[in-house]
Amino acid sequence: MSSSKINPASRLSLVQEYYFSGKLKEIAEMRQKGLDVINLGIGSPDLPPSSSVIDTLYKNASNPSNHGYQSYNGIPALRNALARWYKTYFHADLDPSAEILPLIGSKEGIMHISMAFLDPGDEVLIPNPGYPAYEAATKLAGGKVRYYDLTEENGWLPETGVLEKTDLSRVKIMWINYPNMPTGRKASLEIFRNIVAFARRHSILLINDNPYSFILNDSPLSIFSAEGSKEIALELNSLSKSHNMAGWRIGMVGGNPAFINAIMKVKSNMDSGMFQPLQAAAAEALEAPEEWYRQLNEVYLRRRVIAGEIMDALSCTFARDQAGLFLWGRIPEYCTDAAEMTDALLYNRYVFITPGLIFGSNGNRYIRISLCAPEDVLKAALDRVKIPLQKINN
Repeated sequence: MSSSKINPASRLSLVQEYYFSGKLKEIAEMRQKGLDVINLGIGSPDLPPSSSVIDTLYKNASNPSNHGYQSYNGIPALRNALARWYKTYFHADLDPSAEILPLIGSKEGIMHISMAFLDPGDEVLIPNPGYPAYEAATKLAGGKVRYYDLTEENGWLPETGVLEKTDLSRVKIMWINYPNMPTGRKASLEIFRNIVAFARRHSILLINDNPYSFILNDSPLSIFSAEGSKEIALELNSLSKSHNMAGWRIGMVGGNPAFINAIMKVKSNMDSGMFQPLQAAAAEALEAPEEWYRQLNEVYLRRRVIAGEIMDALSCTFARDQAGLFLWGRIPEYCTDAAEMTDALLYNRYVFITPGLIFGSNGNRYIRISLCAPEDVLKAALDRVKIPLQKINN
């Protein structure tokens, strides 16, 4: 039966299928043809959560009374655990009853925040390079995307002085993401203070997307460490990377009660709460000792060494103090752009590496290698790319 007379909403013309969604389909097709493709593109942790987390999930799922609808703002045990986590590691105070909202993954929060605060025509400052979901959510909510440059020359930081020379009267939201994805740049309290002061001067809602704060980073930092931040800031966080729970879809947004209440109006109309056993397991995960994070980072540190050798084999340059689940590197001058390099690697050496251009035009000359693969897989990829790239292209 034809459905040609039923057209999708016009807003869908503003966005495209997520890059990785399409690329994973292509890789699956290549594998179905018998090609052994190594995927170093996506930051999906390949390690499991701790055994106590899985035990807690099983115990709570075995209780017949835990299978009904849950509250929209999460169980108290989870909110309290998130508050303790922030106090212990970020030295930030959040009221678990009013300033924390658990989410079904922090990516959900990007859309909820956009729906809660944007009117048609409101402008949104989005980093270039940056996470594509910021742009998509802005467009779907009727906002107007306005990029600000992050470059290697400015240390991958917002140049607030440059922004203040422009008209900011219609800017409603500014997205930041530190530790940064895709560049791995860490923030500092001074950096956060500067950005918070900028947002306060111009009454801009500032959102720090903070899921990488525990990966290869000795000093987790929250936007709420900066004075006056709760007046104008929200922070997203997640257990996906820090606790190897990406598929569990457990995140949070923190901020002052007025902001949280606005987000709740959207969220409560879009879901019916999170499965209680997942919340109980998440609360258990948040009680992990420092040893958990230390051991996890030892694994990623060894993997980053091999990823660095891959960068070297490709004649790429990179900063060695990056945080997060990736290694970001600049491609050599003889390559036209990142897509040329990554396509050559995929189709000739069956190694998938992410081209930086998917994060914005300032990523055109960069690639990103995921650390979410065992050391033997990374070493296999290294063996494949040791042949000079010029020979791969030919």
